Amino acid sequence: MQATSTISNIQQELLKLYAANIAEADLLSIKRYLAKYFATKAIDEADRIWEDKNYNQQTMDEWLKED
Repeated sequence: MQATSTISNIQQELLKLYAANIAEADLLSIKRYLAKYFATKAIDEADRIWEDKNYNQQTMDEWLKED
């Protein structure tokens, strides 16, 4: 029995990087870029939820007072 696996598009792109000898400074830049990208996506989703549920500063103040 032969196992088959499919890699995602992000895995394919990362594998291309593994084949290259990336300088440490470039690697750090890539890590920072990825962190910023995913942080921005999370913030955007939180903002969407905030708007969908009509949260406001009063909502936040109430949450802060909860035990």
